Amino acid sequence: MTEFYSYITQDNDRWDLIAYKFYKDANRYEEIIKANPNIEINPTLVAGIKLKIPVLETSETIKFELPPWRK
Repeated sequence: MTEFYSYITQDNDRWDLIAYKFYKDANRYEEIIKANPNIEINPTLVAGIKLKIPVLETSETIKFELPPWRK
């Protein structure tokens, strides 16, 4: 079963920039597009869209640390 992060788009986000943010590889944007078939594919995304970001191999997906007060 695939796990997902949630990401809310910001003004002028692009698929490749989001892929780079999570995977450190802009070319992995297709993984994100496939996980969000209901989102229209445009060069830039409007702010406020909730995307599912697939968790790839643990070493390939950026890790987010919770602040100490949230653990």
